[in-house]
Amino acid sequence: MIDVDEARTRAAALLGRQGREWAADPDQASAARLTVALHPPTEREALAELPAVRRWRDDWDAVHRAEPPGAGVTWSSRSWPSVGTQTVPTHLEVIGADAIAAFARDDRWGFFRDRAATIRRTLGDTDALRVAIRTHIGRLAAYDEHHFATVVEVAGWLVEHPATGFRPRQVPVRGVDSKWLGVHRAIVTALVAAAIGSDGLGLVDADPLIRIRVLDPALHPGGPHDFAAPPGELASLPLAPESVLVLENLESLLALPPLPGVVATHGSGFAVGALADVPWVRQARVLYWGDLDSNGFAILHAIRSRLSTVESVLMDTETLQQHRDLWVTEPKPARGTYATLDDAEAAAFEALRAAGDVRLEQERIPWDYAFAALTGALQFGRPGV
Repeated sequence: MIDVDEARTRAAALLGRQGREWAADPDQASAARLTVALHPPTEREALAELPAVRRWRDDWDAVHRAEPPGAGVTWSSRSWPSVGTQTVPTHLEVIGADAIAAFARDDRWGFFRDRAATIRRTLGDTDALRVAIRTHIGRLAAYDEHHFATVVEVAGWLVEHPATGFRPRQVPVRGVDSKWLGVHRAIVTALVAAAIGSDGLGLVDADPLIRIRVLDPALHPGGPHDFAAPPGELASLPLAPESVLVLENLESLLALPPLPGVVATHGSGFAVGALADVPWVRQARVLYWGDLDSNGFAILHAIRSRLSTVESVLMDTETLQQHRDLWVTEPKPARGTYATLDDAEAAAFEALRAAGDVRLEQERIPWDYAFAALTGALQFGRPGV
């Protein structure tokens, strides 16, 4: 026997599987259907568990009498010699997403439905927008009323007023600034792109800054020797280092002492790939030291895809194993394949995965060990060494 609670659970599960689709497409929502065979007992089963069968029948009778809109219980007569003719529920059918959600006693659907409808009214009802709604409705439904209204207002304004060349703070929606857009930009972009077929918002962002330390003052007489600048401005500097060290940890960068012929940089993740377009970087020997984790290797691959001569330091199996006690679990491992890794790097990458997506953060490696490896790598690349 399928009782009312089990049927409600099935309704909630169907809502969980299909709610996004129904929110995106009102026609699908109207046509949604839940059918549950209730598997009434046989005469023998009824006699063996008569109190339970009576409760089961009474529960379904209560559902039937309540006549929830869009829901119906089918009943059938059974002729049982021992107890005579009995009417039992055999099937439940619920039609329409609203009715299924009401039967499931699940409030999620109301948020999905109403917020999807608001987006369609504001931005139009196109196939692309339905895809965006289906993809993002979970996050849209999780917003409180104020944040949801602001997201829709900003998206609507950007659809009506192309913002190419605007700075984020020039968007004239009350309460919206660059920080707000930093948090909500991905979902606003998805909605606007779906509504007008654009690739982005057209807003002008600040260029990423790359921190630079000129470790040999002779390379840049008169300084500055410690500064940050966009990649485009770095290209104009009259630097000619023998080697460029690219580090992913700022503290490691700041700990470096003077080194002849060396410029060191901190590039903040994948943004460091822009260094490949700086002429004096391309002309130097470039060594990259990142975290020993999957994202560190992904960044190395991204840089090497643009500058094939980049060498890695401290990104090998020996370094990994010698600091096993310092491992932690990587929160969001990269799952790509990286063809530019050499054999030693690939072995370390596979070892990380095999150990359960662990990471050895750059800053956790003892400085004496790390600095010896860095200077050793720099010396190895010098002519005659």
